[in-house]
Amino acid sequence: MTEIHGAAELVLRLYEIRREDELRRGRDWFATQFFPSSAEEVLAAWTGRDSAPYRMVTTYWEMAATLVNHGAIPEAMFHDANTEHVAVWVKLRPYLERLREMARYPSYLSQLERLMTRMPDLEERSVPMLAYLELRKKQLASGGPPPGYARPAAADPAD
Repeated sequence: MTEIHGAAELVLRLYEIRREDELRRGRDWFATQFFPSSAEEVLAAWTGRDSAPYRMVTTYWEMAATLVNHGAIPEAMFHDANTEHVAVWVKLRPYLERLREMARYPSYLSQLERLMTRMPDLEERSVPMLAYLELRKKQLASGGPPPGYARPAAADPAD
């Protein structure tokens, strides 16, 4: 097996892991319910009742970034095959420095940070994520999703 085929297998394995029920629920919570506005709110999620889904998502992407940073998966392949890590980064980046100070954990999410700060089109790929975050914050502030929104009963098994 060539190196590129091995890397492709790793990307596919990461995708399989993302489909595991518990991680899928954590990802759903992170994407649809977790909209921090301070490092304190992030820390509360990390250490409070939402600790399990928060840690599941953040450690998954930290692990995936580690594989890329150590050369197991080419960066371009990883970024081309994934988008969710951009959303996680965009959501946490504003609070990371203060969060590290508060937790006394200076290397927290350092693998993800290393990967994301090298991403050539990060700002471009962040634009729709930031727009979504703003929309969801407004929806949640007004009591939930817009009228007519029907949340699926179960997650899409193809995701």
